[in-house]
Amino acid sequence: MQDSRRAKGSLLWVIALTGSLWCAPGAAWGQVLLGGSGPEGQVRLIPTDLAVLELREPRKDLPCTVTPDKPVLGFDLRLHSGYTVTVPLQELAGRGGSLSILFRVTPLEGQPRPVYFIQRLRVPPIEEDARGQVQLEGSFDLGEGRYRVDWLMRDQMERVCASFWEIEASLSDSDRNISLVLPPGQVSETEREFFTEEPPVERIQGERLLNVKVLVNFAPDRPDAAALRPQDVKALVSILRALSREPRIGNFSLVAFNLHEQRVLYRQQAGARIDFPALGQAVESLNPGTVNVRQLSERNPETQFLAELVREELSSGGADAVIFAGPKALLDENVPADALRAIGSVDYPLFYLNYIWNPQAVPWRDAIGNVVRFFRGSEYTISRPRDLWRAIGEIVSRITEASNQRLAAAAAGQ
Repeated sequence: MQDSRRAKGSLLWVIALTGSLWCAPGAAWGQVLLGGSGPEGQVRLIPTDLAVLELREPRKDLPCTVTPDKPVLGFDLRLHSGYTVTVPLQELAGRGGSLSILFRVTPLEGQPRPVYFIQRLRVPPIEEDARGQVQLEGSFDLGEGRYRVDWLMRDQMERVCASFWEIEASLSDSDRNISLVLPPGQVSETEREFFTEEPPVERIQGERLLNVKVLVNFAPDRPDAAALRPQDVKALVSILRALSREPRIGNFSLVAFNLHEQRVLYRQQAGARIDFPALGQAVESLNPGTVNVRQLSERNPETQFLAELVREELSSGGADAVIFAGPKALLDENVPADALRAIGSVDYPLFYLNYIWNPQAVPWRDAIGNVVRFFRGSEYTISRPRDLWRAIGEIVSRITEASNQRLAAAAAGQ
């Protein structure tokens, strides 16, 4: 908002409402999932609101336009859906007030167990002659299946806008083999916190579990970018979660770094799981746009930092594979070949999960890709969820094969 106390002129006010909280500061009280799922008797609703939902008759006492969002697959392997609603700003003119949004999502297959969401928003004082629109965006997550959405919004004068629609959440033919986080027919709030604890994973029994080291660059692809966008952070965390959920991996070492700030953010020694909450606290310590005075006097400090990081992590050994992940690391100079030769040979495979939305925009290899190529590693471009799904499966298979070969060679040499 231009001014939380006074809105005047032509204005587009955008608030995002998700199953967790994505709201303009001071404008909302956060969307709440009401009592999970179950019959209406388990959720307390205002009788007039319940009547609107039950009648399922569109209303525009409060003028608004609701546009449903088609479910799309995210890097977190969840199908995301939602809506966008616009309201003429003049309809909210006055000394301020509130809006209440209530909707339920009901699976149309199996047992019809509706899931309810509610959101209350504060409306700031708005001039009577204000022009423009208020735009609100809500979201929720789905398993595969068909659903009905019953939606209403009410203002402080009890005017109601109500809309009703059906959606089908399904994977495309090219994504059909992907295992989704949510089972068919399940409705969930959209996760706001990227670094929540990962649930326990059932590992493969009776086999030697793999030990991998992951190096993640939490930095934007351009040095002049202020910071990683939230969707980029979520994609990088999704890469880590995909690895952590792999049942053939039993030990994880993690190094999170920021190439532009030239510092290691977080280091985790080999353990049975990735500590996502601790990683999240470390990532929050980033200071976008800050530059160390010492670094200004150095020539290509980012290249020097990457060279030292690679030397330290590849020389320590003990892993079945090293996996780099992150956006394009475009530096003025790549790590010199002499510095890489000084590390010596590595007896485990290297991989690079290169996350980029538009590979055609930057088709050339970056600094990390050059390091991985020098050691005869493999690079995977991750621009869609299915790219990540396929890459993880292939990487784990290749690590398993390389590990078995090393064990066989060691046994033969005894």
